[in-house]
Amino acid sequence: MARTRKKDDRNLALIDALATLERDRGMPANTIFEALEAALAAAYPKTPGVTATHARIEIDRETGEIRVYEQQVNEDEETGEIEVLSEDFVETPPELGRIAAQTAKHVIHQKLREAERQMAFDEYEDRTGEIVTGIVEQHDPRFVILNLGKAEAIMPYSEQIPRERYEIGDRVRAYIVEVREGRGPTIVVSRSHPGLVRKLFEIEVPEIQDGLVEIKAIAREAGHRTKIAVASNDPNIDPVGACVGPKGTRVRAVVNELRGEKIDVVAFTEDTGRMISEALQPARVRGVSIDPDTKTATVIVADRELSLAIGKEGQNARLAARLTGWRIDIKSESQRAAGEAAGGAFEPTAEGKRGRREGAAPAQEGSSPSS
Repeated sequence: MARTRKKDDRNLALIDALATLERDRGMPANTIFEALEAALAAAYPKTPGVTATHARIEIDRETGEIRVYEQQVNEDEETGEIEVLSEDFVETPPELGRIAAQTAKHVIHQKLREAERQMAFDEYEDRTGEIVTGIVEQHDPRFVILNLGKAEAIMPYSEQIPRERYEIGDRVRAYIVEVREGRGPTIVVSRSHPGLVRKLFEIEVPEIQDGLVEIKAIAREAGHRTKIAVASNDPNIDPVGACVGPKGTRVRAVVNELRGEKIDVVAFTEDTGRMISEALQPARVRGVSIDPDTKTATVIVADRELSLAIGKEGQNARLAARLTGWRIDIKSESQRAAGEAAGGAFEPTAEGKRGRREGAAPAQEGSSPSS
């Protein structure tokens, strides 16, 4: 009859190590035991002197003693399913103990990596739409890797602000756009998403945090200009003034974080004509004609304001169209008098170089200076 082996000091050391892992790292010792049993069961048929092809391994949770049960099995040739016909307890080969010590290290490291990846995923899976701060760990023309502490985030080229440079060791704030689970959590972050502007204003403006001021719409061409429409839920609070801050301190903090990107803040209104006028700031609008059927607005500006209303490469008018959701045709007063074609027609869905639209709304009454 087979004899059980005496307790091995290595086994007791394994028990102590697993208890420490469970206490310090929150990893259940039973998870390690089960993985180790499976690994030893796979290694057992290759152990010198062993003829069995299948075995079940048990590790005593108190003593670390290894018990081996050789199995007689029947394998279905079509499905590959294995049926255990019988089990016989056998003495544990000395070689298996040495294999166990080596395998335990590998299994523990593997399970630690898996647990850390899972914990990182659990921490970030519900944080899409939040801002995180990371340290630049790696960068090349295709992407930037940020170290978030317990996890890494990737910022693809398409999510970077054009011409923004990143150096190893830089602290960078970014917006989480996606968290995917694979071999580890893939956290995709962005510096160009309009949500980053929204979150930065939420951080800088207490009235937004308290729900007294609300961001209705954002149109952004990252690295160049952003237009933001805001409304007040309290008649005593000026939403534009709250976002701009005393002497422009709040909006300036956002501009600095975005490394000089210009920001126009306008107040939201349901009046489409007024909204379009405000969205075209800093240009001054003389008149707006609305066609609800085609959702087109014809805007009249002074001759000297035409280039300002359109903006460099059409940027100002393009952002205004995306902010309001209306197609905007711009004419100067002399063009209108002469019956000429519009100085420019801008669609609300037209994408700038890297611009995106978030929300769709009109806005009105007041603006910040073009920061």
